[in-house]
Amino acid sequence: MLIALPGLALTSVGTIGVGATITVIGIGLQVVFVTFFARHLAFAISALHTAPRDLEGPIVDTGFRPAVAVIVACRNEQQVIRKLVASLLALDYPPALLQLIVVNDGSTDRTGEILTSLAAEHSHLTALHRNGDEGGGKSGALNAALTMVEADIVIVFDGDHQPRPDVVRRHVRHFEDPTIAAVQGRCQISNPDDSLISRLVAIDYLAGYLVNEYGRQSIYRLPAYGGANCAVRTTSLRQLGGWNVGSVTEDTDLTIRLTLTGQRVRYDVTAVDEEEGVVTLGRFWRQRYRWARGHQQVWRDYRGAVWRSPIFSRIEKIEMTMFLLVFHVPVLSGLGLLVLALWSSGAAPAGQDPVNLFLLWTLLLLGPLLELSAGLLLARADRREAPILLFFLPLFLVSVALCSKAWFDGIRGSGYTWGKTVRAGDAPAGAVSA
Repeated sequence: MLIALPGLALTSVGTIGVGATITVIGIGLQVVFVTFFARHLAFAISALHTAPRDLEGPIVDTGFRPAVAVIVACRNEQQVIRKLVASLLALDYPPALLQLIVVNDGSTDRTGEILTSLAAEHSHLTALHRNGDEGGGKSGALNAALTMVEADIVIVFDGDHQPRPDVVRRHVRHFEDPTIAAVQGRCQISNPDDSLISRLVAIDYLAGYLVNEYGRQSIYRLPAYGGANCAVRTTSLRQLGGWNVGSVTEDTDLTIRLTLTGQRVRYDVTAVDEEEGVVTLGRFWRQRYRWARGHQQVWRDYRGAVWRSPIFSRIEKIEMTMFLLVFHVPVLSGLGLLVLALWSSGAAPAGQDPVNLFLLWTLLLLGPLLELSAGLLLARADRREAPILLFFLPLFLVSVALCSKAWFDGIRGSGYTWGKTVRAGDAPAGAVSA
């Protein structure tokens, strides 16, 4: 769809003229933004209505205890590896049913050395070392560990994560339902006070996990497997050939592949861990560029399969399509800003400017703002947090730029590999590509 837009625009200009083309594009964008606004609104209402009950209500534990393998892929994580391993050893789950595998994926710092030492001290911790040239990024590291898994369920964390002790028990209880292939937990930011960027990322996570992910669960039963603090049935994973080494967002890719087989992902808002938020704008750009690049690729790979699938209802196909288009919306927002500029300059037909300017600009921002505000409310954040929402406007413009670059790079077919998120304690030049 987006690939054809430039050609369609040029054809339209030649047929109906510049002004009419701008108007048509503006109306089309308003339809898109109204649709996504309705989605944001539905998610916010659903989360505000039902999430408090799940957050505060009693947890039903049936005693279901399958064997579990916890896998973490690490590359140059010497800053956080000890804290990570300590949190894994503190997991409240029968040791005889718990397999811990930490992969040193070609690290060039002391990660491998520290991990080897820790594994020697703890018999149920396995250290798996990969050479830097084995490739596959995070997916390759996880697949290497998968060959060692003997458990029924695989749970994945990232190197900077600190899972709560009860997180395994909260994940596995959902697998009593044979239709559930994966479970996603809730991640929250452990360092919101490190910088303005980490504060904004923390609020963004509140919206993502307490509102957006919850809304997809409560309305459509279609939450996403998020790549960390998530569990997946081992048999389901192996039937699909493991994680896709050709994707830099292996989580989104696995979400679609699982649901296309008729299996479901479940979201558990009470299965909580903490992770580091990026602390600089440069690190934010690198992280979100990777997310955008991978998510957009998943759209190109699976959009047809979603609509051909006999498994999804029509409304589910629409929701899956909107989910896959999430990192395309900022690209359209950039187009919307261009249309606003052209309307303001008088390039559009006279008399339409005020209404179109107001509607387009409002809908560009209001939907995400609803989810951000609902996230703060559900987290019972201090009221003094509210003014910081104003800083999401410049961050929105950054997202427009990085998503647009990711889209153009993806269309051109420029090479890209998985890049590790730089940690707060790393040196400024610590960005590493796998």
